[in-house]
Amino acid sequence: MVEFVLVPGARLGAWAWEAVAESLQSAGHAVYAVTLSGLAERSGPGADQVGQQQHVDDIISVIEGNDLYDVVLVGHSYSGVPVGQAAGQIGDRLRRVVYVDSSIPADGLSFVDSWSDDDRAWLEDQLIEGDGMWLPAEAEHFAGQDLSDSAVSLLVSRSTPHPGLTLTQPARLTRPIGELPTTYIKCLMAGHEPSADVQRELQSPHWELVELPTGHWPMLSQPAALSEILRRLDVA
Repeated sequence: MVEFVLVPGARLGAWAWEAVAESLQSAGHAVYAVTLSGLAERSGPGADQVGQQQHVDDIISVIEGNDLYDVVLVGHSYSGVPVGQAAGQIGDRLRRVVYVDSSIPADGLSFVDSWSDDDRAWLEDQLIEGDGMWLPAEAEHFAGQDLSDSAVSLLVSRSTPHPGLTLTQPARLTRPIGELPTTYIKCLMAGHEPSADVQRELQSPHWELVELPTGHWPMLSQPAALSEILRRLDVA
């Protein structure tokens, strides 16, 4: 039995993993879906003060608090940044890291450091408007990503503002991510090639690339296909 720890992307909570978690549990695996501080049911006063290290600590707390070993640690989108940091800190508890169409951490760099000047200016405006929080996206943001109308409605209705500090504070790596056993899942409707930093890490013998012909939110667009990829890791 593998113990899966599933971490959702920006503005999402553990709810985003429900279909995938159900599938993995039906195959006999233990599943822990994480809601990061300041989001979903953990939102509220003080959410704007939640920083990058708190999200790393959230993930480690789930793993150590439940005394998990043989962990497959899965991060989607934004959460690849705290997931990659946490993976380097949990030692022999880790079986594999899985990045699902996600950003990856680089020591001393933040989630937005690779963004263009225009995109960073746009985010700065968002954080001003949201009092330090990244505001949820509207329905058009999810167009062309293989999502049903009901999935888009779910994303729009259940997304919550995201703590801005987690986006702008730098990652701190205790171990190079290229040393860790890693699967990178590239969702092809969100771009056919992994980003340049991911392509560099894929040169590591510890990394593998898996392609999935869907959009950026595969846990909602193709949960069965994503679950199958994760289950296959059990025999890797």
